[in-house]
Amino acid sequence: MSMSLHSAFAADLRLAALAVALTAAPAPARAQDRPATAPPPPQELAAVWDREHVSSPLTPLVDHREVVSRLAALRRDAPGLFTVREAGRSVEGRSINLVTAGDGAFRVLLWSQMHGDEPTATAALFDVLEYLRRHRTEPVAARILDTLTLHVIPMLNPDGAERFQRRNAQGIDINRDALLLQTPEGRALKNVRDEYEPSIGFNLHNQNWRTSVGRAPVKPASISLLSVAFDAARTQNEGRLLTKKTCAIIRDAIEPLAPGQIGRYDDEFEVRAFGDNITLWGTPVVLIETGPFSAREPDPALVRMNFVAILTALDALATGRVHLADPQRYESLPENDSRLFHTLIRRASIVTGSGVAPFTGDIGITATRRVRMVDGRRRVALVMGIEDLGDLRVFAGLEEIDASGKVVAPIFAPNLAEGQEVRLPDELHVARPLGVGQPAALLLLEPTGRIPGKYRILRIVRGD
Repeated sequence: MSMSLHSAFAADLRLAALAVALTAAPAPARAQDRPATAPPPPQELAAVWDREHVSSPLTPLVDHREVVSRLAALRRDAPGLFTVREAGRSVEGRSINLVTAGDGAFRVLLWSQMHGDEPTATAALFDVLEYLRRHRTEPVAARILDTLTLHVIPMLNPDGAERFQRRNAQGIDINRDALLLQTPEGRALKNVRDEYEPSIGFNLHNQNWRTSVGRAPVKPASISLLSVAFDAARTQNEGRLLTKKTCAIIRDAIEPLAPGQIGRYDDEFEVRAFGDNITLWGTPVVLIETGPFSAREPDPALVRMNFVAILTALDALATGRVHLADPQRYESLPENDSRLFHTLIRRASIVTGSGVAPFTGDIGITATRRVRMVDGRRRVALVMGIEDLGDLRVFAGLEEIDASGKVVAPIFAPNLAEGQEVRLPDELHVARPLGVGQPAALLLLEPTGRIPGKYRILRIVRGD
């Protein structure tokens, strides 16, 4: 048999298997089969999160030790509600844990932190479990636990989380290992999927802080949603229609919390990815990607949005309300783009420190979080770099600074402080000039107006 015929035959077998799996999977309750139930109001769920969340305020610091501690608390505080077992071990021997709750026929798989530096949903999942524990006899929690069985992997890549890096200890991106299964973490996820054959899956990630939605105005893509495709043609079957409707439910739930900041993730089929292949194996998948948010401390708002999104989606599946959702609410979401900077300085007189004449332009600064050991403790550092210079009017920033009539220059001396008055040389030369690809180490200066060449330091931006 030729390779092309063999590949086509294999593809036909995989699609046939998918059709059988979707036919056999229990369907979520139809809305007409259950009493009409109103969705939990997003603002009320957000208020519950504000009062009761157990997640850490800095999600990048969530590590395997914290996950194990929280799982022990679940077993201790609700021994009959949750079962916790080990689904596998990481490359370095850390446990990959599976939490099960509920006893309904409709099975749901949720997994987070496949990438070790994408922790937001891990925190949110523990808040969801805490909600089910505290409110188990109340309507939303009761119908979720009665109708659904939840299988939750809070942290799939504990070795990556320990290093706050995307890949596992082998250096492999687990999300590109669905076919070769060379990672123990990937094998653990596949085994859980095959053992329980969930009726829907939630693949929970973080996305780049440059991710944006819209063009005028450009806004941060705080949450992006995807009804995952299972083939290159992006075929829609019953399972994919279910995930589109689930995404529509999520959009309506979280849009009040982040108006205009919900995007649609690219649905191109990725043959190596777990979400795409889990969908192909018979478990249609919703992808939730958490992105940037304009706040000094963005983590709490983003965890809260994930909490509201997940609980609302689970409730819609439990009640059958998901079937009443309009998939066009998902389809009409604006697609993701990369038009966002962490900090955007507009209309500055730019002195590069390389000896070239000053010019007027914008400066786009990106930021990446890193976890570092400081005095024996894990700390979060913000690493900032200059990504672009010039006319950046088609971009936006989480923070935007109008520098009209002001000067931006590189840090040219040690021990400078905001509010200090300094003299800027006519021809400034520094060892590391201000430019694209350089760390963000710059001064925002305002002329004093008294002495030519004398400036007051309004702001100091440092790369880390």
